[in-house]
Amino acid sequence: MSKKILLELEDDEPINIGFIRQAKRLPDYEIFFEINKINSLNFCRIEDLKYKKFSFSKFEAYHLETKTCYQIIANKSTPKRKKTSNELFSQAEEIKFLMPKNRDVDFIIYAKDSFADFSLILLPENILFQIQDFSLHPKTELYKLLQYYE
Repeated sequence: MSKKILLELEDDEPINIGFIRQAKRLPDYEIFFEINKINSLNFCRIEDLKYKKFSFSKFEAYHLETKTCYQIIANKSTPKRKKTSNELFSQAEEIKFLMPKNRDVDFIIYAKDSFADFSLILLPENILFQIQDFSLHPKTELYKLLQYYE
């Protein structure tokens, strides 16, 4: 088993990420089916991002012309187990947000190993709002998490 070593550099630069918000509530697979229909790139589900005891859905696509790998991560963790219909009391599932100050954000998009140009990705207008650019600073927990998984 290999262990990743993270270097704490003082001159780390912020990375550009994008916020994606849903205009219409749909399951993830329907959202990405619609995204894939109108784009030349094909997002597919990959291994979830795991943080502490939480899991966040993760999707990836490779843009051939720009040689850019895009990843989209759910901002809200997925529940550990499904509730059954015969439960007398529903147990509250603990939910975590990658960006707790931005709970209205459904997905976070970023480009691995390159500068992000999110304008290349078309989003279905009736399902998702346009991507909002955001600069993620090196001191944030999400920045370190993304660097670790890269």
